[in-house]
Amino acid sequence: MATYKESGVDIELGDKCSAIAYNAAKNTFVSREGMIGMPLLDEGGFSGALDMGDYYLVQNDDGVGSKIDVGELVGKYDTLGYDLVAMVADDAICMGAETISITNTLDVDKLDEKKIAGLMSGLEKAALEQKIVIPGGEIAELGNMVNGYIWNATAIGILEKSKLINGEKIRGGDKIIGLPSAGLRSNGFSLARHILKEEYGPDWAGEKYNNNMTWGEALLTPSIIYSDLLLGMHGRYKQKGVVEIKGIVHITGGGIPGNIKRVLKRNNLGADLNNPPNVPEIFVKLMALGDVTPEEAYKVWNMGVAMILIADENESEKILKICETKKINASIIGEVTKTPEIKIGTLQF
Repeated sequence: MATYKESGVDIELGDKCSAIAYNAAKNTFVSREGMIGMPLLDEGGFSGALDMGDYYLVQNDDGVGSKIDVGELVGKYDTLGYDLVAMVADDAICMGAETISITNTLDVDKLDEKKIAGLMSGLEKAALEQKIVIPGGEIAELGNMVNGYIWNATAIGILEKSKLINGEKIRGGDKIIGLPSAGLRSNGFSLARHILKEEYGPDWAGEKYNNNMTWGEALLTPSIIYSDLLLGMHGRYKQKGVVEIKGIVHITGGGIPGNIKRVLKRNNLGADLNNPPNVPEIFVKLMALGDVTPEEAYKVWNMGVAMILIADENESEKILKICETKKINASIIGEVTKTPEIKIGTLQF
């Protein structure tokens, strides 16, 4: 039975280390007290926000993780820019922020012009589609200090104070809407690669996933970026929104239960996801190959849900109609409960 810890990722240890980093960061907040740029305290938020007087300046960091290793095995790099933009822009929109710029750092063992061109062409295309600029970045050739390529980014966003989404308006009975994921996005790749290597050996990326693609190509499926869609609903900076969204959740590391708790715990609420979408084929196959339990799978992978929106019933209907016009197959997957447990079908977290 394959687990995330067996693949080399200890979720509990990761949470402890994240808590250490966050507490150290939070201890610096006092240095800007009473000054421009004083941080907004938002425990469990997906981004950090600085008070700039009339608005918040929002900032966050993330990367494509070991998905770039799959790109190396397949020899394809031009879709990873979508994953990089998704990881940071879709974190920023969880607060309601409009990402205006992204800078990126690429640490490499050895420079390769073809690889760099592929990565940057994808980043350029994704950023243009989301109306985001790339004002700068850094490429560092580090030799044997790294093994392969490591690609991370920092997003800067802007947010009117009146448009802050922090979950405080969420109430029991509110509807939970799932936005579909095209694949793994950029989380849970250590477990996926571990499973496939155990099953097929070191050349697993070239094994057939189906009649149309290899396993490497299937795992490389680019992330759908939802920032622009959600800004159209919530309203860009100085633009009026068309629906009221009470909470936005990006399903990244920690899966659905770990991430939805970050938004619901403010009011000590929970969720009953009694209508989850059908689990996409890629997760079903990985679970079967690795004998992964449903509980473990939901903690590691998005299981077909890229982002979650929380709204009351009337607003939820509006959201679904907007998604339909954009050809996004969104659906109501459950509702908020007054007890703090997270239920997904028969599973409880």
